[in-house]
Amino acid sequence: MIGIIGIVVIFVMVFGGYVAAGGKMGIIMHSLPFELAMIGGAAVGSFLLSNDMSAVKHTLKDIGKVFKGPAWKPADYRDLLCLLFELIRVARANPVALEEHIENPEGSAIFARYPRIAKDHEAVDLICDTMRAAAMNYDDPHQVEEVLDKRMETHGHHAMHSSHALQNVADALPALGIVAAVLGVIKTMGSIDQPPEILGKMIGGALVGTFLGVFLAYGIVGPFAARVRTVVEEDGHFYALIREVLVANLHRHPANICIEVGRQNTPHHVRPSFADLEDALRTLKQEAA
Repeated sequence: MIGIIGIVVIFVMVFGGYVAAGGKMGIIMHSLPFELAMIGGAAVGSFLLSNDMSAVKHTLKDIGKVFKGPAWKPADYRDLLCLLFELIRVARANPVALEEHIENPEGSAIFARYPRIAKDHEAVDLICDTMRAAAMNYDDPHQVEEVLDKRMETHGHHAMHSSHALQNVADALPALGIVAAVLGVIKTMGSIDQPPEILGKMIGGALVGTFLGVFLAYGIVGPFAARVRTVVEEDGHFYALIREVLVANLHRHPANICIEVGRQNTPHHVRPSFADLEDALRTLKQEAA
């Protein structure tokens, strides 16, 4: 919702201010389709030229994050801590019993209790692969921790590609606007014998290209890129929480301490309260008993 509000504010303030100052929308509206076709078409073409199809699909999908916001809500962080607590408790009590959960998470009763997390392949794979590696390398927990760090770094780099791709388009738009404006000037010079009132409209139409390129770059595409980056970073805290808890588990801290380490390393605005988490864990213990 806030993304839509932001777009509305941009258009109202820019064009509303222009009209309030005595500007006429007629010249802009007359030139807009042609300038938009040139600038927008060139921007789309450069975007396709600089990215492969996988990156294009990924970027188009991530644009929705501008309006949807972060995928993970505060309740999801609490559920994640509960899920990790259950898995760690099973691993400590009976390592063999853990295998059925990490080898087949789709059929795991533990994962089934947290459907939103179970649908996220990256989160599930991160948990299962790390706990599997830990089971094979308990003599060297730092090795597992290093592999985990590199994996998260790779995932973060890939997740940021959409933001970088959009920012590249935003950086190119002002120059593409100048290209459209120059073409408008060339057109105007071809009609130099026309009266001033006609030439004035033609020059005004040419300047629409410069305006449109700068407006789209700094008013729309650039903020889109920044918002996607912010949302990706926000969602990255979810996977960082998995890292913190599993690293604590690698060092054989008690299960409750592992969960508390993860809770305290969660950003404040999505961090479950100590009492709320304790109630959730107490319920799990009672169900297990």
